[in-house]
Amino acid sequence: MFSEADLIAIWLTLRLASTVTLILLLIGTPIAWWLARTKSWLRGPIGALVALPLVLPPTVLGFYLLVSMGPNGLIGQFTTWLGLGTLPFSYWGLVVGSVFYSLPFVVQPIHNAFEALGDRPLEQAATLRLSPWRAFFFVAIPMSKSGFIAASILGFAHTVGEFGVVLMIGGNIPGQTRVVSVQIYDYVESLEYAQAHWLSAAMVLFSFCVLLIVYTSLNKNRLGALRDE
Repeated sequence: MFSEADLIAIWLTLRLASTVTLILLLIGTPIAWWLARTKSWLRGPIGALVALPLVLPPTVLGFYLLVSMGPNGLIGQFTTWLGLGTLPFSYWGLVVGSVFYSLPFVVQPIHNAFEALGDRPLEQAATLRLSPWRAFFFVAIPMSKSGFIAASILGFAHTVGEFGVVLMIGGNIPGQTRVVSVQIYDYVESLEYAQAHWLSAAMVLFSFCVLLIVYTSLNKNRLGALRDE
């Protein structure tokens, strides 16, 4: 069924997806909040920049990240100055590339949840003399729970399914950068279709379960909102 190499690739993929999802929740939440609340003219350009990976070919994004993280790139020079060396063809290079590529899948659900929240709960919090920070953490975030759930699931699943970006940045190093999608590519390239079938079928099942959880969660929240009305 699954070989030792498959299990290593699965573990690496799950570790990568978990790390990236946590990072994206930390950096994506303030971005989503700013996009939902600001009146600045920068909202459009920054929103488009965040959503760019949705339409940009993964190999294009991977290429520019590879160049920028290389020894002559801005990120590469910075990490070298910090004593970390360059990031391409390493696990942390995959993390950086995945954060950029999966960013809109985390920011947009949270952004939509914050926008649906409206001004009234925050105005009520202000009348209770809650500071903006306390209102954000104790009112906005709990009331946007469905957005955070969807963002976490979609960010995790999208990172699991990445191929173009991870191959461009990480290459194909067993135990370090060979994730499940690259492992499937290796099997197909070497005509080992039986092993490719097992991993691909697992990915299909995983994707279906992810979407089922997301839609079930959204439907429950819609029903709850209707009952409240």
